Amino acid sequence: MSTRRPDTLDSRAKRPRTMPIYRQYFDLIASGEKTVEVRVAYESMKRIKPGDLINFTCRESSCLTRVTRIGTYRTFKEMFGTERVEAVNPHATEAEQLEAIHAIFPPHKEALGVLTFEIERVHAE
Repeated sequence: MSTRRPDTLDSRAKRPRTMPIYRQYFDLIASGEKTVEVRVAYESMKRIKPGDLINFTCRESSCLTRVTRIGTYRTFKEMFGTERVEAVNPHATEAEQLEAIHAIFPPHKEALGVLTFEIERVHAE
């Protein structure tokens, strides 16, 4: 006989997804300056929905966030036609950000599609 409680939709929704991130972007999320995270549309990323929790991590640091909106785009360039540049990185121009994003995600990854997650910090109670 199992003593483990069955998962409910509500309990699964409350479990945060852990997402590693580079320090410079982690710090911007932790400070509240970065409110839009950009990812390639891998199948696992497509399962994230508004209301889901994402725990961004960088080494021993973590920052809990909630997804408030998701954007879907064909390319990173197209993404910047809708997303505010300063929400993705308030310290870089669109051209600088595109260069940095392409260094992380080469063209064959971008071809999968682009997702953005608008996030808000979740503070511990």
